[in-house]
Amino acid sequence: MKHILTFLLALASGVLPAQMALPNPSPTPTLGLIARNEVPGKSPEGLRIQKADTPVQVDGLLDEAAWRNAQTAVDFSKNFPVDTGLAEARTEVLLSFDERNLYIAVVCWQDRADYTVPSLKRDFPNGTSDGVNILLSPSRDGLNGFFFSLNPLNVQREALVDNGTTLSFEWDNRWTSAVANYDDRWVAEVAIPFKTLRYTVAPGENIWSANFVRVRLKGWEVSTWRPVPRQYAANNLAFCHELRWDSPPPKPGASISLIPYANTRYDQDYRRDPTSLEVTGRPDRTKINLGGDAKIGITPSLNLDLTFNPDFSQVEVDRQVANLSRFELFFPERRQFFLENRDLFAMFGFPSTRPFFSRRIGLARNPVSGLTETVPIQAGARLSGKLNDDWRIGLLNMQTARVNWDSANVLPAANFTVATVQRKVFQRSAISAIVVNKENFTGSLSDEQRAGTQPWNRVAGLEYNLYSADNRWEGEWYYHRSFSPDPRKRGQTLANFLGYFDRNFNARMGYVLVDSFYNAEAGFVPRVGYQSFFPGVGLNFYPEKGAINSWSVGLEGDMTYSLKFKETDRDLAAYVTVNLKNQTYLNAVLINSYTYLFEDFDPTNLYREGTQPLPGGRGYQYNTIRLRFTSSSTYNLQGRVDTRFGQFFNGEAQYVEGELSYRLQPVGTFALSYSYNRIRLPEPYASADFWILGPRAELSFSRSLFVSAFLQWNTQANNFNINTRLQWRFAPVSDLFLVYTDNSFAEAVPNTAARFLSPKNRALVLKVVYWLNV
Repeated sequence: MKHILTFLLALASGVLPAQMALPNPSPTPTLGLIARNEVPGKSPEGLRIQKADTPVQVDGLLDEAAWRNAQTAVDFSKNFPVDTGLAEARTEVLLSFDERNLYIAVVCWQDRADYTVPSLKRDFPNGTSDGVNILLSPSRDGLNGFFFSLNPLNVQREALVDNGTTLSFEWDNRWTSAVANYDDRWVAEVAIPFKTLRYTVAPGENIWSANFVRVRLKGWEVSTWRPVPRQYAANNLAFCHELRWDSPPPKPGASISLIPYANTRYDQDYRRDPTSLEVTGRPDRTKINLGGDAKIGITPSLNLDLTFNPDFSQVEVDRQVANLSRFELFFPERRQFFLENRDLFAMFGFPSTRPFFSRRIGLARNPVSGLTETVPIQAGARLSGKLNDDWRIGLLNMQTARVNWDSANVLPAANFTVATVQRKVFQRSAISAIVVNKENFTGSLSDEQRAGTQPWNRVAGLEYNLYSADNRWEGEWYYHRSFSPDPRKRGQTLANFLGYFDRNFNARMGYVLVDSFYNAEAGFVPRVGYQSFFPGVGLNFYPEKGAINSWSVGLEGDMTYSLKFKETDRDLAAYVTVNLKNQTYLNAVLINSYTYLFEDFDPTNLYREGTQPLPGGRGYQYNTIRLRFTSSSTYNLQGRVDTRFGQFFNGEAQYVEGELSYRLQPVGTFALSYSYNRIRLPEPYASADFWILGPRAELSFSRSLFVSAFLQWNTQANNFNINTRLQWRFAPVSDLFLVYTDNSFAEAVPNTAARFLSPKNRALVLKVVYWLNV
């Protein structure tokens, strides 16, 4: 291991000087027709894509004949800070193709001194860098597509688009690009293999949908080829022009990619007595793992993904949050295998009633340690994609292994199956069906170990999702039902939502019901036995002068009742929001809340000796004020703060959360996230102070070598976590990772052996992943 670290440090020091300098080609390059004042072949309502007669070299120079003959997308329209008039920063886009690749050339006029680039690391977050975004939708359904983006230093990111605007940056795939930098502009040249895209070739004229988005942070301007009203996100597939192919795009043909991995892992686990917290054992374990994935293109738009003994040790750890509620918290999925076409699996139901939640696979809470730990996944398969322009299907099957937490606590081996089908109706709407099945293999468990575990659980449901062509109307209606051997776990949930979102006015109304018997073991349903109404109405205003870009006022609510219409929870809010032209965000909310406790409850979730929980069987009403501020991303020093203060049950509470970050471009970002909760309830009820501090550093030594370090000190969970990761991308979509994780006590536990930073567990992982196209 020591030799590997020495090698990687030497590699970093060797590439750093060469990679940090901007490329500076000849000041008078040959740019073909793009360099002229006129724009031949301009097409205001779309583009025709011509096939290249000669090879295209991806070098950013645009000196091939294909570019001289291509039509040009120009006259980008402003999206922000206003959506009237042409963009101040000029942008030109051309397209061509051959039998292997779709080629895109972009000329972005901008002074070199005005670049804003946070680092050289891939997958930079939205709103942090200058750049150009390429949106492609071969299906033209306004909901699903592909997103490719790069900035002036040729840093790439790519994502899948679902539901029109949701971007999944965890998706990785192969494409190449080059950028040439000049004093007054930067020129990008992109080649996207057709095998990377999912599409069908129809007889007759082939038409795709596309839009191009230009982002320039200094002066903050967002512009688009197809105009997008500023009340909508610029990366919205509802607003695209047509791309017409002069000859049909080639059929991608057989697409098979093998992605094997190998890792070696060293674990150290400190077993402690549950009462005294004395260390009773410290088993060390070194393990070598082999596994991998395979991606097989069944058709150009239908993909089969296989995985064997998958490993997700390189995935970033969850951001910890304090839990002051009675229910489970939601954490997003970060593992790449579960993210492609995720809307076919993970987006059924409402956020609080998902029938399938992929984090139920391969992750579970250890009842002994209290930490969320990995569960071995033995193998899995996923078939997903389009049968044609109207039908999409998804089929997922995963098998997990048995885990023995201790002699009494055993997680049985399980099999998860999800089957979905979606039928497009109208222009952007869909009818969908889902079936989820979880089988628990309990045959080898004792009666004590088997207690409370059902041998199987199933959920079936139907949904209708409405998206109007103009993006003003959005709705969802669903009905789901669960099935289990126990009749008390056979229940239903149903819901509806309809919203209208116009430039100056928006209104919405939703309703959800979850009966007491509904049980989705493979889903995320933190609460049952209730029904909720959540209305909202708002007004938006756009001043013509001054620093304010827009401001809005509104009312919204979330009113929850028992199935017999007894009020159990209420949040009524009046808000005002101000957005400045430099992207500064301000928000103030007045909130009236009511909570009925059916059982005794300690809001600190600590249940310490000497304190009593709040008595159940009664309701609590309280009022709070919430203030939020986010600074402009134009500046290197940035901040965000979210504070809430006022009454809390029968006492009071103050909460502040946010982040302070500094951008040292193009090296990386240094940040400190913070969260403080101060709870004061009258005696003998619990009072507490919770801190979560998270210093973080994201550094890039080159476009292929990155280091990240993330520390989290959480006093509510009494856990101090260290997660550091070194990533070397030695080939396209192929990486070497070195990951170190450590969990210890954040505070001493009185009258026990646990002291500040007493260890709980730690691990060191070295992993190599290679992407091989067959």
